[in-house]
Amino acid sequence: HVQLVESGGGAVQAGGSLRLSCAASGYRFSPNCAGWFRQAPGKEREGIAVICIGHGLTYYADSVKGRFPIAKDNAKNTLLLQMNRLKLEDTAMYYCAAGRDCIPMGRVPTLVGYWGQGTQVTVS
Repeated sequence: HVQLVESGGGAVQAGGSLRLSCAASGYRFSPNCAGWFRQAPGKEREGIAVICIGHGLTYYADSVKGRFPIAKDNAKNTLLLQMNRLKLEDTAMYYCAAGRDCIPMGRVPTLVGYWGQGTQVTVS
């Protein structure tokens, strides 16, 4: 049973930083695609940072490019999102996800696979 657990969310002032972590556990879990998605109240879920692990390619939404680098810690089987220069509009529930393949969809791929329960980020 694969499980993804996010941590690192919280409340922060605009201009500050947070680092989100997504710890993966499960038998023979080896995704080719992993990333971070977010959903603000009243808005659709959007992909913000995705990494195609097999190719080493990363994709970012324009809204976070240059501020939110994504990384994978293979030793710890953890997906990271460093969130810098946070803005009010970054307030949302953030979810990590991982699956077999990255599915092209606009600027940031989506995926079908496993999802975490989400962690809230509030910028004021």
